[in-house]
Amino acid sequence: MSGATAEIERVFREEYGRLIASLVRRFGDIDIAEEAAGEALVAALEKWPRQFPGSGVPPNPGAWLTTTAGNRAIDRLRREKQRDTKHRQAAAMYDDTPHESLGMFEEHEDDRLRLMFTCCHPALAPEARIALTLRLLGGLTVEEIAQAFLVPETTMGQRITRAKKKIAAARIPYRVPEAEDLPARVATVLAVLFLVFNEGYLSSGDGSPIRGELTAEAIRLARILHGLMPDEPEVTGLLALLLLTEARRDARVRGGELVRLDDQDRGGWDRSLIAEGHALVRECLTLNRPGRYQILAAINAVHTDAPTAADTDWSQVVALYDQLARIDPSPIVALNRAVAIAELDGPEVALAQVDRLAAAAPVLAVLSGYHAFHATRADLLRRLGRSADAREAYDAALAVCDNTAERAYLSRRRGELV
Repeated sequence: MSGATAEIERVFREEYGRLIASLVRRFGDIDIAEEAAGEALVAALEKWPRQFPGSGVPPNPGAWLTTTAGNRAIDRLRREKQRDTKHRQAAAMYDDTPHESLGMFEEHEDDRLRLMFTCCHPALAPEARIALTLRLLGGLTVEEIAQAFLVPETTMGQRITRAKKKIAAARIPYRVPEAEDLPARVATVLAVLFLVFNEGYLSSGDGSPIRGELTAEAIRLARILHGLMPDEPEVTGLLALLLLTEARRDARVRGGELVRLDDQDRGGWDRSLIAEGHALVRECLTLNRPGRYQILAAINAVHTDAPTAADTDWSQVVALYDQLARIDPSPIVALNRAVAIAELDGPEVALAQVDRLAAAAPVLAVLSGYHAFHATRADLLRRLGRSADAREAYDAALAVCDNTAERAYLSRRRGELV
């Protein structure tokens, strides 16, 4: 792939969510929006290098892509003699009546927020809501989404196709819900934002290990939701979690390799984001209705409050994971708790917990494709001096790890074993 092609594809991925949301609003058809966006990318790959020989990208690439995609969609509808029908459908889906729920944030509400709530409609299956939003707003490929859910790509493709058909058949409206409907819809929206952020923060695939456009988009939408629902503690908790995690982003990769939390240069952390995140965590504490995102934010607050890694209050981290496990008794939570236990009680105790966790066949089926499980075992085995076992665990982690920076880190650690 040439440098110009890579740059064009990068810009396209950054603009994808805005482009699709705009096209869905205009034409009322997700398939037409996706097809037109794809045609706009093909046109950009053909024309931009010639028209913009310096940077290879126009001054306003989003406007160029939107105009081109819109024209391609109109051409298709004209060919199919469906233009009037599709525009009527779009008008039926799109509701631009001011909503009480928007309040002072109405001016900031945009097509992407409308599309997110459309994708997260209760008529869709929960897993389909998340997958469809990741595809349309996050611009993730079906393969990337399948990896996030640890399911086959064909299964995920079918799930997304069924969701799009359901939206069309049920004529699900393209709007932000009224105030009384927001609480029932927000849980899925939060899950989507969390997954979009995670894909940006530790990106899969062979491209950049960090996709800043995804983390920025997740934070932007989380801020809007917090404005819409300031008294919903899980919305506040998610925003705090994203900000505290984003604050460490620039210190996480050095020389193309992942840098573990303990080894990061804390002077490179964004202190303004940390201060904002801590204030939001304190806001959650006053509401006294703990939830998953609030507890995860509190764990991150403990880490970002410590001046050095040695100052981390691991007993508090373990206590918070204990609280989280009561709400979310998942193997991932148990694995993360074991990592904290290793710092508090030693690697031998933690390894025993990890191995007991994997002893259950259903749990192992999930964890076997999760690189962090193998990487955690590898680190614990290395600390215990069991080099041969650690090497095997590193190999298992590398076999299922797609992030380039994390692969570089795991490969180096494996190579250091004696």
